[in-house]
Amino acid sequence: MILILAGIMSLFFAMNIGASGAAASMGVAYGSGAIPNKRMALLICGIAIFLGAVIGGGEVVKTIGEGLIPSSLLNAEIVLIILSSAAIALFIANLMGIPLSTSEITVGSVVGVGIAYKSLFVGHILWIVLFWLLVPLVAFGIAFFAGKLMNKYEQKLKWLQVGKNEKYLTVFVIIVGFLEAFSAGMNNVANAIGPLVGAELIPMKTGIIVGGFFIAIGAFLLGGRVLQTNGKKIVRFSKLEGGVISGTGSTLVIISSIYGLPVPLTQVTSTAIMGIGVAKNGIGMLKKQVISRILKVWLVSPILSLVISYGLVQLFIESDFFNVFILLSVIVATLGLISLVKSIREDSRSVYEEGGGI
Repeated sequence: MILILAGIMSLFFAMNIGASGAAASMGVAYGSGAIPNKRMALLICGIAIFLGAVIGGGEVVKTIGEGLIPSSLLNAEIVLIILSSAAIALFIANLMGIPLSTSEITVGSVVGVGIAYKSLFVGHILWIVLFWLLVPLVAFGIAFFAGKLMNKYEQKLKWLQVGKNEKYLTVFVIIVGFLEAFSAGMNNVANAIGPLVGAELIPMKTGIIVGGFFIAIGAFLLGGRVLQTNGKKIVRFSKLEGGVISGTGSTLVIISSIYGLPVPLTQVTSTAIMGIGVAKNGIGMLKKQVISRILKVWLVSPILSLVISYGLVQLFIESDFFNVFILLSVIVATLGLISLVKSIREDSRSVYEEGGGI
């Protein structure tokens, strides 16, 4: 029964991965107008994801299944807890329409189990976290300097945007968008089926095919809101700029996947978008509220999934209700403190605007 539940949760998580990170990979092609139809963009995204998972998803699966905690800790119950923790965190983000890093969530869930059993491959985890910081920064830098070059040679590049040349440019943007979705399949399929493979509950080849298929289905059926967020709400960009963004993201994620590194695809894409936007229009053109929300969820997501998985282990495996009570108390206290700070700020703003007091 536990094995069946773990399998169901894996497929549910895979669909949510498609709705979140994978769908965001086509946001550039959609936002630039290269693929004006949302459903067509999602269909192309789904096909590319499936191919990426099947062709190149194996190395990251090994990392998630064996590289974070000893595989001896993994069984059907632990796998169910890992996938449930990650799926809950990701489902909340999808309801908010925020492109979330499924890699951060999954790693956080696995690490939460490792903390509960005091058994972690700390060196591997620190190496992955380093790349979480490094790869998006590299993406921002590449896109920013490419944007500056395009601004400098804007007149010379206008020939790309007229007549037949514009059609070729559109095809180029679609191709690199396809490659970005392909890279999403390579990197993200491990998040859904890596724990199952690590626990030897399913063969890797079968897991990759099934996981890739359900991520593709999730992208097509549930990815519309995230596609809209990434494509339209951050900054406007041309087809050439969109090609640079998708090309940057896909190249960095494919390289990372070859070396088995689970990297935050949505962060890579979004920071590349920001880099182009800042180069073109200055930092003031970015929509700060949207970016602020995304950054907050990025920061909270691995911690949230870690706390959930740790708490579920203590509750259902160890039956340590004292630790669960402490954990819930800390969460309530933190939420209360955040609410208090927000109330104080609102009161201060009200006093300032109205010129009064208590």
